[in-house]
Amino acid sequence: MTKMSFELNERINMLYEFYGELLTKKQATYLDLYYGEDYSLGEIAEQFEVSRQAVYDNIKRTEKILVQYEEKLQLIAHFQEELTLVNQLSELAAQKYPEDSELQQLIKKFEKMIDSQ
Repeated sequence: MTKMSFELNERINMLYEFYGELLTKKQATYLDLYYGEDYSLGEIAEQFEVSRQAVYDNIKRTEKILVQYEEKLQLIAHFQEELTLVNQLSELAAQKYPEDSELQQLIKKFEKMIDSQ
């Protein structure tokens, strides 16, 4: 797998993780099989008794939909920003207030909250 295709795969998987519930069952199934399970277009087409072109078109349309969701909702961008901020807060608290166990506990709770998103 080339670096570019790996990055695309990672990007689509992240978009799917955040917005997959907004897709139709067929869209979600095709994306999951193609990106998550590494099925080929032919394998998906055979399983659903449609053409490879139909599968390809559906996947490309769904990718565009996911990108549009992120452009409008910015959930991934906000999540990444929150993650950066909590990491900075954690580092600062560890440096300046290493003995403050209450502060450390609050930061750990915040980290868990971010991780569960």
